[in-house]
Amino acid sequence: MFPDRFHSMQDGRVHISAAQASLFAKEVAGDFNPIHDPDARRFCVPGDLLFAVVVSRFGLSRHMTFHFRALLGGGKLLEFREDGDETIKVCDQNGKVYLEVTRSGDVTRDEHVVEEFIRCYVAASGKNFPHTLKPLMESNDVMFNPDRPMVMYASMSLTLDRLDAGSPELELHNAELEANGKRGNVMLDYRLISEGVPVGEVSKHLVLGGLRPYCQDAMAGVIEEFYRLKARGARYGVDTVDS
Repeated sequence: MFPDRFHSMQDGRVHISAAQASLFAKEVAGDFNPIHDPDARRFCVPGDLLFAVVVSRFGLSRHMTFHFRALLGGGKLLEFREDGDETIKVCDQNGKVYLEVTRSGDVTRDEHVVEEFIRCYVAASGKNFPHTLKPLMESNDVMFNPDRPMVMYASMSLTLDRLDAGSPELELHNAELEANGKRGNVMLDYRLISEGVPVGEVSKHLVLGGLRPYCQDAMAGVIEEFYRLKARGARYGVDTVDS
């Protein structure tokens, strides 16, 4: 399955290098958040990559919720532990939990269905910035630190009406930002569409760090840097999601 090229197995554990995680962010998600650069001081593995590995290993359930408990750096050996039929925990050898998944309902392990869903789910991340977050921050007169943009997952959830939907796409139908001091909580709600028909719902909860008053010039600089990095990725053969 396609997520296999973005991690390796060592002694029965999953190993994700910083280079693999960064490539996934850029190539699959079209996500050029500096926090996913291998040399970043506060580098972290994209939550979407952990999501992709979980679903590819355990299948796609009708109901799933992903809670991100801690930022994951590159190079750690990870264990994917099933706790009964309803819970999966991704943790390191010391037992620190980075991701906790709850699931219920029917499950499909059809590789084509799973890959299509992963790709459509992750592609939505490539549209978070600037397309969704920039106008959302502007309308709320806040923005993240332009010198160190912090946009992280807190949780993701999905509810599917069916497990055999072909060519799925996510359609954003609601976006909200609640600012609380230097922290912002963003809720993104999507409809899952297959062949023009709604077949499920997906939501993502993001956290913005280092909030400050909105500055048009500073935001313009962040967006310019985003597209510069995206263009550089294209020159080096990174096939980014069209967002």
